[in-house]
Amino acid sequence: MSYHYLLDLALILLSTKLLGIVTGKFQMPRVVGALLAGLVLGPAVLNVLSETAFLSQLSELGVIVILFTAGMGTDVRELRSAGKAGFLVAMCGVLVPLAMGTGFGWLAGKAGWLPGNTLLENIFLGTVLTATSVSITVETLKELGRLDTRVGSTILAAALIDDVLGLVALTVVASMAGDGAGLLPVLLKIVLFFAFAVAAAAGGIKVFRMMIAHAHQKNLRRYPVFAFVLCLLLAYCAEEFFGVADIIGAFVAGLVVACTPKAGYIRSKFEPVSYLLLTPVFFAGIGIKVELPQLNGGLALFSLLLLACAVLSKVIGCGLGARLCGFRGAECVQVGTGMACRGEVALIVANRGLSMGVLSQTIMTPIVIMVVGCAVLTPVLLKLAFGRQPAAAQQQSTLAERYHKAEQLELVSDELLGKEQR
Repeated sequence: MSYHYLLDLALILLSTKLLGIVTGKFQMPRVVGALLAGLVLGPAVLNVLSETAFLSQLSELGVIVILFTAGMGTDVRELRSAGKAGFLVAMCGVLVPLAMGTGFGWLAGKAGWLPGNTLLENIFLGTVLTATSVSITVETLKELGRLDTRVGSTILAAALIDDVLGLVALTVVASMAGDGAGLLPVLLKIVLFFAFAVAAAAGGIKVFRMMIAHAHQKNLRRYPVFAFVLCLLLAYCAEEFFGVADIIGAFVAGLVVACTPKAGYIRSKFEPVSYLLLTPVFFAGIGIKVELPQLNGGLALFSLLLLACAVLSKVIGCGLGARLCGFRGAECVQVGTGMACRGEVALIVANRGLSMGVLSQTIMTPIVIMVVGCAVLTPVLLKLAFGRQPAAAQQQSTLAERYHKAEQLELVSDELLGKEQR
């Protein structure tokens, strides 16, 4: 038995942490540092690390946990109350990038940048562009003090719905690529899965609430275990029985947990293992797959144009949705710019396409460049779109920070109460 995987993990964790600190100094998300770590250590630069079966399996578990925690962090009531504005912005923010990405892939094939590309690969490229990074957008809005404004609330609600629609689009494209079935059978599978998911959600919420009602406070530790079992079971059933991506099953499991009284406690137990191990391995693994020597002049131009297409498609699509909801010109630009950031979901979709053989290895480098570019550009563009921050926005930022601190204090109080009763 080889123990080289221990050294691989040590190098990944150390490099992602150090580069995460560096990118944090430049007000960029932590995911950028993890991607750069994979690029530096992988075949693209130093060639110290290469993809192994262990890293691939650990990355897949990382994807599941990322979507599971995202589901737990979703406000289901906010999804319900998003209304016309959030739905229209999200719908236009999915359809327009999907169409523009597919058309851009077709034009790139004609130009010789993606030789031998297929229609399915072009559609998958468009699917990659549909995703919006909720975490990066929220953090930027908090910094600008605009999270509690009408524009900020619409962006947040639309981003949550956007992720769900993007995952559905991923399921449709992945299912069509996996078994060659027609669209109708694929949609039937999706409907059956969501019917199963609703039944599992109702049963899961009921079981969790019964456990909480009859369990003593000292038994808090069992809740994260049962929650993770539910996550793994739904992820397995999604792939094995319905042909649906396992990450959607994990996201549904997260929504189930989000509806229980102990959602905050359960999520707090998953965030350390995700932050310390699974998330760095997943994002570094994406960077390890990239081979920059393949980035010739044509592919470099393709990468820059893909980045421009990614930003413009969201600004146009989401701005159009905001316009239909009665927003003014400047507000439409703000909503569209706020939805332009890509992150973990786009990488997950791209990684899914690569593992299925739909996306070629050549296109992964431009996609990573697009994600990193969007993560860097969005905060800058948002600041330009909102202009100088007024005093009212500063006050809203202070209130948002106080609310966030109050939530943290409440979580700590619950844990201290559990320790006292034990």
